Amino acid sequence: MKAVRKPKLKYRRILLKLSGEVLKNREKGDCIDAERLAFMAERVKKIHKLGVEVGIVLGGGNIFRGLSGAKNGVNRVVGDSMGMLATIINALAMMNALESIGVPTRVMTAIEMPKLAEPFIQRRALRHFEKGRVVIFGGGTGNPFFSTDSAAALKASEIGADAL
Repeated sequence: MKAVRKPKLKYRRILLKLSGEVLKNREKGDCIDAERLAFMAERVKKIHKLGVEVGIVLGGGNIFRGLSGAKNGVNRVVGDSMGMLATIINALAMMNALESIGVPTRVMTAIEMPKLAEPFIQRRALRHFEKGRVVIFGGGTGNPFFSTDSAAALKASEIGADAL
């Protein structure tokens, strides 16, 4: 019997940054559209099945944008905190979608909320990758005035991603 060789991967570990807007359905007015969420989860599953370690940072703009809130009278720090919570909502939704199709997943957050997700600890995140799990990073950087794009770059550096 011939041994099956795995294809050589260009990227061993990636950090995928998704806008919260990819989950929104403007026509139906849904912040998180089940069909869009399922579509994105299936795409992540295909990448994961190739043997690529996948980290994900989701934005929260489909639910709340801190900068927009500031323009409407919300204190900027409070608005950014609300935006960070929105990213955690999206992370939990993506975790649920991935796990429902058989992809082992963990959510780690920059804001501690132990009943919902693990706090981000670099070594623990790396261990999740070693165990074949997709890791979703919620809560941005945990600091106001930074976008989830900044969080994605930070997390990509922290986990040693080959591509962002």
